[in-house]
Amino acid sequence: MLDKLVGIEERYDELERMMSDPAAMADYSKVAEYMKERSTLTEIIEHYRDYKNQKQQLDDARTLAEEESDPELRAMAEEEITALKESTSELEEKLKLMLLPKDPRDDKNVIVEIRAGAGGDEAGLFVADLYRMYSYYAEGRGWKVEVIDQHETGVGGFKNIVFEVRGKGAYSRMKYESGVHRVQRVPETESQGRIHTSTVTVAVLAEVDEVDVNLNMNDVRVDVYRSQGAGGQSVNTTDSAVRMTHIPTGIVVEVQDERSQLQNRLRAKQILLARIYEQEVEKQRLEQESERRSQVGSADRSEKIRTYNYPQNRVTDHRINISSYNLPSVMDGDIDLFIDELSTREQAEKLAVREG
Repeated sequence: MLDKLVGIEERYDELERMMSDPAAMADYSKVAEYMKERSTLTEIIEHYRDYKNQKQQLDDARTLAEEESDPELRAMAEEEITALKESTSELEEKLKLMLLPKDPRDDKNVIVEIRAGAGGDEAGLFVADLYRMYSYYAEGRGWKVEVIDQHETGVGGFKNIVFEVRGKGAYSRMKYESGVHRVQRVPETESQGRIHTSTVTVAVLAEVDEVDVNLNMNDVRVDVYRSQGAGGQSVNTTDSAVRMTHIPTGIVVEVQDERSQLQNRLRAKQILLARIYEQEVEKQRLEQESERRSQVGSADRSEKIRTYNYPQNRVTDHRINISSYNLPSVMDGDIDLFIDELSTREQAEKLAVREG
């Protein structure tokens, strides 16, 4: 680990020198490139230098404890050694995690699809509830949410809704939401007070650039039609809605958010690229038997990942066996309890694999 950190620090210092070179400063594109690379190294360099400083303090305290004849001063040095050992160990663990390879998609914006599963209208209502939950979560982190496509049920819910979340690190947090979400509650229309169980599927796709996916538009069938509202009625008089079908994979994308056909085409292509990319990534994961498949971020849509139990005021994430007994707060976007733990466990698994 230390050898790698030494190399990173040398590169950081080299970037600092190049940025202070008058000749380099004349090339704006080069300066921007150096600044971008330096910004990716700044945090780890700050931690590494803090770590080196504390290691030096620890060595000095040990020398003092060995050489000091005054019992009181020696005791003070021993106390300092204990505190420095703990803080140095914490910094070392942080540095190990920071050196783990990052998912290149972590800083990407995301496209989220929420679809009603079993449960009829009640499932559709929970789609709306989850959309609201994610909107609040995004708002709390300063991210922007924009609906791309939606199909209403006519009773206040959605058969499905597709929306974009834009913000730094959106995929790094939202990726853990992929999977089947189960809700247990008494529907408002239930006269006998019986609890119904419904399911909703959430898919989180990282936005990708065209250069990341080899997409031949000759393999894509494009159909245009009039946008449909709740109950199937036409909501406009032009063929602005777009359906794209990727023939080799069978992936179908529909966008009909009442804007121009051109905008809907661009949106549909964007989602198609993301789905094709996600399918390829999942294929590679399966082939490599990735350590994440069994627990975190497996993208296995058939697995139930979380249950929202309204009568018990409880939300349980089954991947980590952690529950919140404040369901209203969770539905208002307070989901970091689950995401933080999922992220921590994923890092721990990666670290175990790397050190094993």
